[in-house]
Amino acid sequence: MTSSDEVFLSESEKAKPGRKNLLVPNVERWDVDSGEPILELRGVHKSFGDEEVLCGLDLTIEPGKITVIIGASGSGKSVLIKHMNGLLKADRGQVRLFGKNVSKLSGPALDELRKRVGTMFQNYALFDSMSVQENVAFPLIENKAMKRDQALERARSILEELGLGEAVEQYPQTISGGMKKRVSLARAIVSNPELVLFDEPTTGLDPVMMEFVDEMVVDITEKYQLTSVLISHDLATIFRIADRVAVLHGGKIIAYGTPEEIKEADDERIQKLIGGQAKSDIRVEERGEAKSDDGDTVIMEDVFKSFGPVDVLKGINFRAPKKKLTTLIGGSGAGKSVMMKHLLGLLQADRGKVTVFGKCLADMSERQLRELRTEIGMLFQHAALFDSISVRDNVAFPLVERRVCSRREAKKRTDELLERLRLDDIANANPVEISSGQKKRVSLARALITEPRLLIFDEPTTGQDPIMAQYVEDMIMEVQRDFDVTSIVISHDMASAFRTADFIAMLHKGEIIAYGPPAAIAEMEDERVHNFVYAADVAAQERQRAEKER
Repeated sequence: MTSSDEVFLSESEKAKPGRKNLLVPNVERWDVDSGEPILELRGVHKSFGDEEVLCGLDLTIEPGKITVIIGASGSGKSVLIKHMNGLLKADRGQVRLFGKNVSKLSGPALDELRKRVGTMFQNYALFDSMSVQENVAFPLIENKAMKRDQALERARSILEELGLGEAVEQYPQTISGGMKKRVSLARAIVSNPELVLFDEPTTGLDPVMMEFVDEMVVDITEKYQLTSVLISHDLATIFRIADRVAVLHGGKIIAYGTPEEIKEADDERIQKLIGGQAKSDIRVEERGEAKSDDGDTVIMEDVFKSFGPVDVLKGINFRAPKKKLTTLIGGSGAGKSVMMKHLLGLLQADRGKVTVFGKCLADMSERQLRELRTEIGMLFQHAALFDSISVRDNVAFPLVERRVCSRREAKKRTDELLERLRLDDIANANPVEISSGQKKRVSLARALITEPRLLIFDEPTTGQDPIMAQYVEDMIMEVQRDFDVTSIVISHDMASAFRTADFIAMLHKGEIIAYGPPAAIAEMEDERVHNFVYAADVAAQERQRAEKER
């Protein structure tokens, strides 16, 4: 980032050693050169009911460093990060933040400490009633750190630096998940904190934006003497930017060291976690030539769609061959979600034609569209299960809700599918009692129960640790092998796309700029395609070139 000084520091701030925290300007910043830990956790225990999540955890966060915490899904990483910023207090043990025991603080003293910490939450935590610019400026306005106009201007500058200059007046519900992630990131750093906690900062981002965010974390940490702590599942991020890596397993930190030391650890639990294939490891699997002799389940011809003055889809031509797996890739905000809403008949094209199962959606009534949607299964990024009913009832829900058959028949069909998917042993359990992997599989069963002809997977591996990502990938391939279905996978995971897809389509700024088998996409000379697919390699080459020039 070439102009970060202008964004993060005012002229008066630049004249001072270290940045002034805008929320507590009279508090002396933590001296990162002192070597004193900025954050310490000693013997920390935390339970929720009978479940012990943290079991005597010890961790020291070194000042001025980037520490990445890794661990399997459900290992307690989010609970840990909430102890770091004082949102949760330990049942036993001690959390020392800026040299003070958090458990002994309350009221203004605790509030002052927390103002020195910026947090980027995994679920964005944005206010839907505020514009993007107002969301970022909120901490400054709420704490009366700046006049409203100054706070908004500062927010605009940071948003422009993050490539969101055109979105400042938009609202969270109108922007993509990747854009929300960057808005949340901007809000975390707007007040010049000393310690920044990032909860999965690259989850849901495309490869180019992942690299951008990684570089930004490194840049602001180094330039402004920050301390950064990240929770991440992305192996490329972990080993690209971390100074220290901490491995969380069973409620404890089982390893701590440099990335090289963690790579060389002989602990089987660690190797299993980091042994998964990185999202930047692009390999084309040999599966024989993909053919689509059976025709196409989905066809989009010259589809245009605008929202006000914004052209989102600009002459889309796309097809999903029958009984094949087509992966749609593209940057955040490229229009992937809008495309899918057209396939479901939730949006109508301004111009062009959308055909599903041989039927033109523009010629169908709302009743006919509802019937068509019963032949389409959706797997959302999150399992979206009902916690109040059993696994069996969750899977049977579409049959019962749509009155497809009698309850007795619904139970019979559900039990047969649960057995087929090896879920019959948890049929009577509630979703809160099962693992993340099982929830994914239950969600799949619910999508399959109506025997759909088309399955759409929305970012199925996003937010998953390497072990779970491989599990989900295997699950998708199992469906393609064992069920008579056409699949469309929306993904930012390039490595997974090239391992699993029969065809890949790339959406770029509202246009399909590449389509074909993985091998053909991998060899394309179009710079836009190459730079997106091989984002990590391109960035590494740029860093090497910059280092040589210095």
